[in-house]
Amino acid sequence: MKITVSTLVTAPLAEVWRAYNSPEDIKVWNTASPDWHTTASSVDLRVGGRFSSRMEAKDGSCGFDFAGEFTKVVPQKLLEYSFGERTGVVEFAEGDKGVTVTVSFDSEPTHSEEQQRAGWQAILDSFARHVVARRL
Repeated sequence: MKITVSTLVTAPLAEVWRAYNSPEDIKVWNTASPDWHTTASSVDLRVGGRFSSRMEAKDGSCGFDFAGEFTKVVPQKLLEYSFGERTGVVEFAEGDKGVTVTVSFDSEPTHSEEQQRAGWQAILDSFARHVVARRL
């Protein structure tokens, strides 16, 4: 099953694209809640290029790597990637009020659809706040 989340980022497309793909920015915005953080990130933004983000609980109790490979890259428009046996798509649509970023991904069987949607939405909302805060 595919799950889709989206957010509106009130910033120019070039800034949104850069922040979404910059390892230094990813380490700031890639969190679903204040008790987690991203300690490392790498992005090789090309077809066949790999990406990885290390997410850890701030109390050190657990962590995991979110990693995969880009299968399609259309600058400032689209990212497609595989992560394990799953796939994801990120679309960037410029509009009058900013850029709508939409993420669609294959669900996994461990967590409920609601948990997955809420977690990915929280990360995307954190991304939007980060981009806007950088502009202030």
